[in-house]
Amino acid sequence: IDKVSALLTVKLEKADYQEKVDKSLKKLRQKAQVPGFRPGMVPMSLVKKMYGKSVIAEEVNKALSEAVYKYIQDNNVSILGEPLPNEDKQPDIDFDTMEEFEFLFDIALAPEFKAEVSTKDKVDYYLIDVTEDMVNNQVKAYTQRNGKYEQVDVYEDNDMLKGLLAELDENGNTKAAVMMPSYMKNDEQKAIFANAKVNDVLVFNPYTAWDGNAAELSSLLKIDKEEAAEMKSNFSYQVEEVTRFVAGELTQEIFDQVCGKDVVKTEEEFRAKVKEVIANQFVADTDYKFLIDARKMLMEKVGKLEFPDALLKRIMRMNNQDKDEKFVEDNYDKSIEELTWHLIKEQLVKANDIKVEQEDVVNMAKEATRAQFAQYGMMSVPEDLLENYAKEMLKKKESVEGLVNRVVETKLASALKSQVTLENKTISAEEFNKMFE
Repeated sequence: IDKVSALLTVKLEKADYQEKVDKSLKKLRQKAQVPGFRPGMVPMSLVKKMYGKSVIAEEVNKALSEAVYKYIQDNNVSILGEPLPNEDKQPDIDFDTMEEFEFLFDIALAPEFKAEVSTKDKVDYYLIDVTEDMVNNQVKAYTQRNGKYEQVDVYEDNDMLKGLLAELDENGNTKAAVMMPSYMKNDEQKAIFANAKVNDVLVFNPYTAWDGNAAELSSLLKIDKEEAAEMKSNFSYQVEEVTRFVAGELTQEIFDQVCGKDVVKTEEEFRAKVKEVIANQFVADTDYKFLIDARKMLMEKVGKLEFPDALLKRIMRMNNQDKDEKFVEDNYDKSIEELTWHLIKEQLVKANDIKVEQEDVVNMAKEATRAQFAQYGMMSVPEDLLENYAKEMLKKKESVEGLVNRVVETKLASALKSQVTLENKTISAEEFNKMFE
């Protein structure tokens, strides 16, 4: 009809389906239970009368479906969505009287274009700077695992206080209360506890200290949230204990826990290993950003493609029957954008001979598991544990689809990085994260 839409006509003659109809009717005759006839002895004329129309309809539809998809496959027709029955020119079908049938299908054709890249194409590639602070924070997280709580004499920020709390001008009993002043929202109230010692009695206002947060006050004062919201009096607090968390030392035990037995021997080696792991964690993020920028470049390069809009909107309505017409109109442009990228990506995957093997999917599942453990500070994960987690992931269809897509995108990013000119830019993690806000 035009560059992006076609009308496919399928003509079926009696010879195309009759043999299968006869086979189906013979099977039905063997199973049919009709009063007055023994099983398998029902006259064929009666079987045809009872089931003939529905069997012909079923076999015609099967033959039709096979013919349509065989034609598309044999002629390498690049279609979008499914072939849809034509709404205007389709002749009426009557399975009672007709032996020859004609079916018309509307087909949405993929637009023809060429997606390719070269060294003339420049794409930003962000290198995230792994700072000493990042390494220090990660090392601190490891040492804190082996830390312990110690009782000290004088309060410092982040210490925990245990003491007796009593409302002033009230004859009520004192209550045992544990709190961490560093979590108070009001700096003036927080300052009251600076350098507090055991047995000191301090006067503060919990309502002001926590900005009237009912949940915090309810927990501290051991009263209902409704009552806590109205509790605005001053309280006295007698310090009984000051407890401080003291981080553990960097030992060979920590080196072995994190990196594996005897992989590193010194703090310098350990810090270098931590820096390397953090940098590796960023590679997947920077490749993801590269692919976003490469997509933008390729979409601009390919330009606006022609699509059979009316037909695609019809397909979209069929796939979203629970939504109204407005949904299709509101989301059509976005779906065309995604479809354009899908077609570009399809071409690039084919041009670069990118294939996904079972081993790739398993390895991606292991990588995803390894990244999860790395977030909790475990850099050395036993292989059998990775295998077990990967097996669990591969049991779910959605997980497998997601992993396959990640493999494709990882391989595509790797191929494109070697074909375009990368404009390397070193930035901080904060700057990088802001790009996704």
